[in-house]
Amino acid sequence: MKSVSIIGIGKLGLCFALNLEKVGYVVDGYDINKEYLNELRNKTFISSEPGVTELLSNSKNLNLYDNLETVLNNNLIFVIVPTPSLPNGKYDHKYIESLKEKLISLGVQKTTKHLVINCTTFPGYCDELQKDLKKYNYTVSYNPEFIAQGSIVKDQVNADMVLIGEANPTVGNLIENVYTDHCKSNPRVCKMSRISAEVTKLSLNCFLTTKISFANMIGDISNKVGGETDKILEAIGSDSRVGNKYLRWGYGYGGPCFPRDNRALNIFAEENEIDAQISRATDKMNELHLTYQIEEFMKNNPNKDNPVVFNYVTYKPESTILEESQQLKFALTLQKLGYNVVVNERDSVIEELNKVGIKFKNNE
Repeated sequence: MKSVSIIGIGKLGLCFALNLEKVGYVVDGYDINKEYLNELRNKTFISSEPGVTELLSNSKNLNLYDNLETVLNNNLIFVIVPTPSLPNGKYDHKYIESLKEKLISLGVQKTTKHLVINCTTFPGYCDELQKDLKKYNYTVSYNPEFIAQGSIVKDQVNADMVLIGEANPTVGNLIENVYTDHCKSNPRVCKMSRISAEVTKLSLNCFLTTKISFANMIGDISNKVGGETDKILEAIGSDSRVGNKYLRWGYGYGGPCFPRDNRALNIFAEENEIDAQISRATDKMNELHLTYQIEEFMKNNPNKDNPVVFNYVTYKPESTILEESQQLKFALTLQKLGYNVVVNERDSVIEELNKVGIKFKNNE
């Protein structure tokens, strides 16, 4: 049986591990959270991510360890750890750096170990990581995922494209084989240098945010003049050069990826003396669109006593993530303006809101 290791069995790592295990891989997973690992081993962990709980209950070849050295038995090692945003808009690589120090402390490996960084990194970081680990017999490749929270399992096996910033062609082929084995969609595989792949990851998400902001801008204009917004955007998207995906009038973009990747690309461009005006304009349009939505709502709903019901305030309906949610910003603004805002959300989401001191009325 084929085998791989995964360092970081969080939400993304667990989904990836279970998808690989399902198609016949033996997966050795490492995580520092012992209590969480026990829940996974005992199959008592209940995930909010669709499909995960069922896959976990049926898994047979998912081995979980809190000893890093154990998972270094495999030559191909995927690293899926958080890289949260820093106040300056760059990414915090502290978890990868912590892993690096642990790997260095274990000394030179007898056989070459191929690290595959699956989390988003700032362009140039993976090249620096390779320099630090080369003498310890590690290669470093970059292979970010393009998934959405709330559909991770599905997105991983139905990828449109697999992006590989390969350490060398041999390693690139090893990574490609993993996706050939578990993807149902026969995705296009794009291989390139590490820094090219890092730039590609940010650029692709920036393009999508630009498309969302453009659609909302056109929608706002159309709404102002009494146009048929849906028909306008459908017609624009019918051109094969444009396409209909992400071309709709609605809430602006939010969540854990789009906003931060857009800002990071702008910072990277500025560091290299390129004025990335489109990135900034996209963010600005996202803000202006929310302002327009609120103004239009107030104009059409002058009675603040009537209930304003939100069935979700997460960044999209099927997710439990509140990070940079435009829906949440909308609801909070209306509440501050004195509207009778009612939120019918899941208990887990209400709990997260309460943790940060946000309280809404509830119909139930």
